[in-house]
Amino acid sequence: MTRAPVMVALSGGVDSSVAAAMLVEAGHEVVGITMKLWGGASDTGCCSVSDVDDARRVAHRLGIEHHVFNFGDEFERDVVAPYAADHAAGRTPNPCIECNRKLKFDKLLRRAEALGFDLVATGHHARRVRDADGRWRVGRGADPAKDQSYVLHTLSEAELAMTLFPLGELTKPVVRERAAALGLPTAVKPDSQDVCFITRADGRRRFLDDRIELHPAPVVDRDGVQVGATDAVELVTIGQRKGLELAGGAGRRFVVDVDVPGRRVVVGDESDLLCDAVVLHDVVGAYPEVRGDVTVQASAHGDAVVATFDGTRVQWSEPRRRIAAGQSVVVYEGDLVAAGGVAE
Repeated sequence: MTRAPVMVALSGGVDSSVAAAMLVEAGHEVVGITMKLWGGASDTGCCSVSDVDDARRVAHRLGIEHHVFNFGDEFERDVVAPYAADHAAGRTPNPCIECNRKLKFDKLLRRAEALGFDLVATGHHARRVRDADGRWRVGRGADPAKDQSYVLHTLSEAELAMTLFPLGELTKPVVRERAAALGLPTAVKPDSQDVCFITRADGRRRFLDDRIELHPAPVVDRDGVQVGATDAVELVTIGQRKGLELAGGAGRRFVVDVDVPGRRVVVGDESDLLCDAVVLHDVVGAYPEVRGDVTVQASAHGDAVVATFDGTRVQWSEPRRRIAAGQSVVVYEGDLVAAGGVAE
């Protein structure tokens, strides 16, 4: 018997290809959708023209319909423009999280509902789990090296209720083995990079130089003595060590403060980066009431660190490196996402 129809987000990568194949094998009526997001140059295997072609080839191999939705204007407005604005304000943005929040799990879900689909599936390495209270939660994927729960922490319970993650229990090697066994053209395709609209050839500097004004700034030590310079203060981030024109002879130095309006960068020892806590704003997730001991992750593939959480403040169990303003911080109860917010 045919199971519920599912719209599958086919990115043109191996993960979404295998997710679609698994749903076909499970008896679902599957329709593949590729979101055309970025109209500019891309060489990261996520938003290029070739990715649309790869998705179409996968759909043909699986015998399913394939359509392309053009969300380029929304991507520019909700992901690219805020990315540039954050840099101009001295913040370090997470564009992949905003893409998930505003497009893949907002715009796409609403489009799916309008077309009569009850379920949308993606190739993310994460799990959809019911907790003891019967609520849908984002859970870590089975492959620690590929777990993507961090970038999915903004999903609400209502969004999770209509989302499937077929790869949640699989490791990446198993995904590639399945793709090869099925003869999928994406079986050996490299994984995409984090920021699809930043090309390897031009880099972040060239991209932002076309969108915001970049300013030179002196680099000073903790005593205010100039020890170097940067030609774009907007590109400097907390904890950075490389890429600064620093005078030699003083050992390793790290960026400990970035003042974009004041056009100044301060460097210090690694110990100057240590702090006891981080305060979060824009806390999201269905479970911000979590209190007490948790683990906390401050980057997509960073270590989970033991801490306490009171709803807005993460208190580290021991001093940790300061997190750059604008970076997302995700709180876990065991393997389940509890809450997440943005570092002040």
